Amino acid sequence: MVTFRNNNGRRNNFRRGERSFKSNSDRTKFGSNFSNNDSFQRKAPGRNNHNASKLMEKYNNLAREALSSGDKILSENYFQHADHFTRILNEQESYKKSKNLENKISNTEIDKKKENSEVQNLEDQNTEKSI
Repeated sequence: MVTFRNNNGRRNNFRRGERSFKSNSDRTKFGSNFSNNDSFQRKAPGRNNHNASKLMEKYNNLAREALSSGDKILSENYFQHADHFTRILNEQESYKKSKNLENKISNTEIDKKKENSEVQNLEDQNTEKSI
């Protein structure tokens, strides 16, 4: 009778030799190299935030259903989820408002610079004519 240990050992050695698998000493831990200074941030931050209004409405509806069926704990859980997405929407709106305000300020500064340069050009032309 052939033991399984011997068969598995031969099979592993065969695979390692034919397909050139790396041995345990050759592999990096978890198959990656962390020395490349990559940040550990999410690849797509805010990926669900574009649906925040839909999710808020969904959890409010689920909370009302749970409350009507008499489950106060589940309804409170759903209300907390809805509150979370309400806060996300408020943050998004405040971010948009601040960006719009910054854009307006920068545009007015650019307009003022243009006006100043135009006034300066007119003054330069007037001084040239008088000379």
